[in-house]
Parts: sequence; structure tokens; C-alpha cells
Amino acid sequence: MRKALLRATVLAALVGTMPAMAAEDCAAIAARAAAAWRATTTVSGLAGIDAVTAACVQKTLVQDLAPDLGPPVGYKVGLTGRAMQERLGVSHPVSGVLLAGMLRKPGWTIYPKTSPGAYLEGTNGPIPANYAARPLIEADLIAVIGDAGVNQAKTPAEVLAHLSALRPFIELADLALAPDEKPTAASITAINVGARLGVLGEPIAIEPGFAERLATMKVSLTNGTGKVLAEAPGAAILGHPLNAVIWLAQDLAARGEALQPGQLVSLGSFGPPVQPVPGGTVTARYDGLSAAPVSLSVDFR
Repeated sequence: MRKALLRATVLAALVGTMPAMAAEDCAAIAARAAAAWRATTTVSGLAGIDAVTAACVQKTLVQDLAPDLGPPVGYKVGLTGRAMQERLGVSHPVSGVLLAGMLRKPGWTIYPKTSPGAYLEGTNGPIPANYAARPLIEADLIAVIGDAGVNQAKTPAEVLAHLSALRPFIELADLALAPDEKPTAASITAINVGARLGVLGEPIAIEPGFAERLATMKVSLTNGTGKVLAEAPGAAILGHPLNAVIWLAQDLAARGEALQPGQLVSLGSFGPPVQPVPGGTVTARYDGLSAAPVSLSVDFR
């Protein structure tokens, strides 16, 4: 009897120290995350999630959202800044999946059709400032994969040789985690690294010298009056923006996957994110990348 009581006490203690997430499986968490995504609300209870479960939740969440948002068209790389990695106690980025319906051209936004689960349709006009549960605007850049040789690239110059273009990109992310829960790399992974919307600029033809210019360019976010909201050098992303592609290719290889021609890769945030303001405008500028000015703007209502 005494041994049985001791065993029960030990088991109770162990259960008490287990993360609450252990009681909820991948499918259930993903279902909650998908419901929160559609309702534009936060998802709670992810603070104790582990990396394996988080990867499963992300995969299931993406599959759940595909009927609404279309097929995968590429990836986004997050946690590419040293300050954010140090804050979360990790030494590496994380990745999410971009779906076709997440991407817009300047002047186009999305409004859901009336029937639940219907594909989101484009409408001309500014983007609602409350497009997400916890909206964040980031100055980003898209790399367009040219050929599969990019998967063997070891340097930014080698990556550049296997790209077909670069595209200005303003990501409209959603940190859809409960505000009272400290984010972790795993919880951010679970919510698909906050992928929600993004505005794509016109392709930038790759020129000689781009490998060096990408590291030294200055990227900024300004508002409608020209006030600088955030700025950073290209090297703010992993020492060089194209290092994000190298990391992603290696991460995919570890999962038995690879980057494919035509896929888009969101490289990460240049500088801290900002919040949208109703009636405001945000412009991303890339100074020092090309001889001609490169910029992209998004209007909010």
C-alpha cells in the first residue's frame, strides 16, 4: 500500500510538471489555430508547445487554410534578427508557408465572400488596419527562385546566381498569440510564423554587384508624411539577406524537401515591425540597391 501511494504521488508530481500542451494533440491545436485565423482572433495556450508538435500544427494549419487561400507558393523566414533570437533564447530562424491568397499587389486587398470557407476575393482599395488579430507591418524582400541549384548554394553570391528576380515586399503579419503569453520560437512556428497577408512590388532585375549591395543597402519604413518608422541595413537579416535562403534550403533538406523554381521566399524583417494606422500609408524604401529608386507603398483604411 505504501509503495502504491508513493508511486501515485510521484506520478501526480510528474503530471503536474508536464506542459499543459501535452494533453492536447496536434490536430486539436491546429483546429483552434485555424478557427482563430478565420475569426481574426488570437490563439491561446501555445506557450508550452514543443518544436515537434509546433511543426505538426503548422503543417496541419496550412492544409486547413488551403481551401480558403489556395496552394503554397513559397516560404517566409522569421526570427532573422539577432535581437529577436536572443529575446526568445534561440540561435536560428524559423520558417512558415506562404499561400497564394496571402499575396496582393499594391492597391488590392481582400474581403471574404459571404459563404464560410469560400476563397478570398480581391477588391480594389486600401487594406483594413484591423486586417489581423495583432497586425504588424514589416519591410521585407522576396527572393524568386530561378532553379533548383539554389539548394546547394553556400554563399549569398551563389544564391543570387540561382534567383530569377527580387521583389519588394511589405509583409502584413499577424502575431496571433495571446498577448499575456510570452512568445517562443515553437509557438511562433505553430501559427505559421504569423503569415497572413503581404503586398508584392514589381520584380527587380538582378544586376552585377547585387550581392554586395543587398548587404549594405538601407531599408526603411516611412509613413505618409515621410517620417521614418523603422530602418535597418540589409545585413540586419542574418548578416546578409540571402543567408535566409541558405538557411531555408538546409532546413528543408533536413525534412527531405527542397526549394523549387518559381517559389517565393520572404527573407525576413528589415528592422522592427510597426502597427498600421487607419487612414495611413506605409512605404518601404530600398536605398542603395539599384540605380533607380525602389519603393513600395500600402494604404490602410
